[in-house]
Amino acid sequence: MDAVDIGFGRLLVSLLFVLGAGVASVLYRLRLERDLLVGTIRTFLQLFLMGYALALIFNLRRPLWVLLLFAAMIAFAAWTIRGRVKERAVPFFRPTLAAMMASYLVVTIVVTRVVVGVDPWWHPRYFIPLGGMVIGNSMNAIALTLERLFSDLRSRRDEVEMMLALGADHREASAGIFRNALKAGMIPSINAMMGVGVVFIPGMMTGQILAGADPLGAIRYQIVVMLMLVGSTALGSLFVAHLVRKRCFGEAQNLLL
Repeated sequence: MDAVDIGFGRLLVSLLFVLGAGVASVLYRLRLERDLLVGTIRTFLQLFLMGYALALIFNLRRPLWVLLLFAAMIAFAAWTIRGRVKERAVPFFRPTLAAMMASYLVVTIVVTRVVVGVDPWWHPRYFIPLGGMVIGNSMNAIALTLERLFSDLRSRRDEVEMMLALGADHREASAGIFRNALKAGMIPSINAMMGVGVVFIPGMMTGQILAGADPLGAIRYQIVVMLMLVGSTALGSLFVAHLVRKRCFGEAQNLLL
């Protein structure tokens, strides 16, 4: 069966779901109406803009444009993390951006070139969608990692400063906090692996099946995606936590938070 195209009129019908959520927000005084409105508008605008950008890049097929779009997606994700993590005492945007650029590029190249076997590895039809999944899922993991890192450093400040006073360096004084932050970032992707295929059918597999692909072929792609996301989550969280943790301490090994 061929894929069923969704017309613009039918697409607008899906706004009823958001309208229902808005009514619930008003009835129960959740004050989420503005966020729902802004989120809906941004969903339409951002996805349509991405669609037109992808159509243009697919036709150009030049690696520079593919990598520029990939870098822009990462930069936007890092900026989104900066807005979600309410920490201003420690400048974490630049190290977060650098860690995301390095880790996501490595993971996406390995998947497209080695696992999927795309030639060239930067082919936009594969590189951008797969890279986008890496960025989107790992972005949440990194936000959780940073939130836990900053909050635990503050709540366990006395313990950390005591260890520093006894001669420990910043790595030794924050080792337990560092491990807990990494766990916080990695647990959601691990939990997703536990329930995939039984509790829910993931987006990659669903999209391919709706497009008419063979279910067994879609399963193989989805397995690659799930393992890729766990790896990118671990790698990105590890790099970011290492770089940002160092900025939480001064040259005299004093806690800056």
